[in-house]
Amino acid sequence: MNMNPRILQILLPFALILPTLAFSQTSNPDPHTVPVLDGGAGPCSADFIITDAAGAPVYAAKIKVHIAYRFGSFHKLDLELSTNADGKARLAGLPNRVKRGLTFQASEGGRTGESFVDPSTTCNATLTIPLQKKTQ
Repeated sequence: MNMNPRILQILLPFALILPTLAFSQTSNPDPHTVPVLDGGAGPCSADFIITDAAGAPVYAAKIKVHIAYRFGSFHKLDLELSTNADGKARLAGLPNRVKRGLTFQASEGGRTGESFVDPSTTCNATLTIPLQKKTQ
């Protein structure tokens, strides 16, 4: 394959500049973007607002759930994600039929809280979980 030297002179600067532009366009993620984790196990979802005892949003609170679903509860799924600066997060792709419902556990530092939902009755839940200091 013969390349015209003039074409190479024109394309070479672009070949050197484009990778630099691609890297320079990356910026810090928006702290208000709601993190979303898709479990891929069904049509249901849960939207969370994690607060402290005074009702203020809690940043970087971890939300965990263990899900046993389908026939005989043989399929198991453990999901975990953290909240944004507004104390919000979203779990999507949750199964609509589970044997015992879903218990979501939230924690940050020494504070914890939990909330229960049965996806067969509330497929798209909105849950506010206030975090309290652990009692000894």
